[in-house]
Amino acid sequence: MKASNTLTPVILSGGAGTRLWPLSRRARPKPFLNVVGEGSLFAQTLNRVDAAPFRTPLIICNEAHRFLVAEETRAAGLDADIVLEPCPRNTAPAIAAAAFRLLQHQTDQLMAVVPSDHVIDDGAAFLTAAE
Repeated sequence: MKASNTLTPVILSGGAGTRLWPLSRRARPKPFLNVVGEGSLFAQTLNRVDAAPFRTPLIICNEAHRFLVAEETRAAGLDADIVLEPCPRNTAPAIAAAAFRLLQHQTDQLMAVVPSDHVIDDGAAFLTAAE
């Protein structure tokens, strides 16, 4: 039996813009670059989670990238809950913030942590694994 909208994707989006320098910069780190395929890595991540079993995404991003996140989310036609980090704190604190945010709404939600700078060629396999 397939699950139906039971998993909240927590999209981690940030970065210092140093890994793919000179393409990436502090103002436009790797997730917001079109590295492979169509659209930025962030846009591809949004597209991957725009299907069952996923609920509305929770996006954790740096305050400096809030406009990039809003623009890409709007272009994808998705609603999202966006949490802004006042300063970068790395992965574990971002996941903890997401867990606390989800606990505010419902105590038994499942979340899938989905970095926004990964390339996943087989979207169908990704959805199957999530289900």
